[in-house]
Amino acid sequence: MHTRSFAGAAVSEVGLGCWQIGGDQWGDVSEADALDVLRASADAGVSFLDTADVYGAGRSEELLGRFIKQFPRDRFFVASKFGRFPRPGWPSNFDPKTIREHTENSLKRLGIERLDLTQLHCLPMEQLRRAEVWDTVRALQKEGKIARFGASVESVAEAEECLKHADCASLQLIFNIFRQTPHTSGLLDRCAAEGVAVIVRLPLASGLLAGKYTPATTFAPEDHRTNNQNGEKFNVGETFGGLGFAKGLELTERLRAFVPAGYSMLQMALRWCLDFPAVTTVIPGARNRAQAQSNAAASALPPLPRELHERLRDFFATDVKPHVRGPD
Repeated sequence: MHTRSFAGAAVSEVGLGCWQIGGDQWGDVSEADALDVLRASADAGVSFLDTADVYGAGRSEELLGRFIKQFPRDRFFVASKFGRFPRPGWPSNFDPKTIREHTENSLKRLGIERLDLTQLHCLPMEQLRRAEVWDTVRALQKEGKIARFGASVESVAEAEECLKHADCASLQLIFNIFRQTPHTSGLLDRCAAEGVAVIVRLPLASGLLAGKYTPATTFAPEDHRTNNQNGEKFNVGETFGGLGFAKGLELTERLRAFVPAGYSMLQMALRWCLDFPAVTTVIPGARNRAQAQSNAAASALPPLPRELHERLRDFFATDVKPHVRGPD
């Protein structure tokens, strides 16, 4: 597993997204399976673990906390987020008192004294513009409750708003072969120039880019791939990269012709993300040991040919982007 620099720390370039192990938005994931995913990831050299207080209303953090206490504290870089917990809800979640309470609750569930990173969790633009929100995380940093702070955002415009704060250590972006705007807009280049770490979420577009879904594929009723296909619950871009499922399947089938010999589609998709120097770490999720191992193995793959990158860029511009919904 290769590492990359993250605001003074070295982290695995393939991390683990822990949304799935919350068990409430990706179908049921048993406690045993969740812990097995964490073990497999650790065994493969993963050190970057990304969670949030809202994932399973704290379940993801609790399971992560149980796991990491078996290791020296510096074995893992633990990142969490605040802003979307159901209690007390919006807009009270953005009050300084609530931000502090939610951060302290995350620390308790994780069983640690300091977060390596806390992130504003897809806050509305009007909240990103409030100095009080940023001043609160700065205070938490001074108190030693967090080492760094950043933001998980939904759009380039929101990312640019966050970059107005020179001490914003990282941005978490939706970025994949079906969602290339962070690169084509110049945002990745700006992050690299300003030393801002980039965390890539949904590198597989909610599983589309694993290449295993078919028109007969169904998901559990509570799974966001069932109930958020058109943005019914939250930003549509969080589900299949903003593509409708049927259109996503169609484009995935066409993408098979791009997969180079010796790669699976999943491997091509993860390697594509890692080929951008501005990317610090990618955080695919996993529901079982085999998925975790397959994700981590992308670090050992050679870069994709430049010609393939050019073809994929053109494919996105002409065939994919017109069908992407939601802010980009």
